[in-house]
Amino acid sequence: MIGHLDQLEKKVLTSSEVKNASIKVLVSPKEGWDGYVMRVLEVEKEGYTPKHQHPWPHINYIIEGDAELMIDGKVEKITAGSYAYIPGDTIHQFRNVGDKTFKFICIVPEEGHK
Repeated sequence: MIGHLDQLEKKVLTSSEVKNASIKVLVSPKEGWDGYVMRVLEVEKEGYTPKHQHPWPHINYIIEGDAELMIDGKVEKITAGSYAYIPGDTIHQFRNVGDKTFKFICIVPEEGHK
C-alpha cells in the first residue's frame, strides 16, 4: 500500500478542549495493520490538542513546526525531527507555539483511535 497525506480525509477535532486541530489516518487495521493506527495530526497556529490521559501509550514523530509538549506537568519544546514516547496514564498536551502549522505522526494501539 502506498498513499499520500494530501489524498486523505481530514477530520477536524471538535471539543471545548481542542483548538485548530485535525487528524488524518494513514494506516490502520482497515489497511491491514492489526492492532495499531498511524495518524497525522495538524495543529494550526495558536492551536492545541486536549489536555488528557488514557491507559494506552503512544509514539510521536514531529514532521514540521514548533510546539510545546506537556507530559505530566513538564513542558518541553519540540521541533521537526523530535520524537516522543508518551506512556499510558500520563496527562499530556501538544500546543503549537510557532507561526505555521505543526504536524506530527501519532501511533497508538487500535483502542486509542476512536
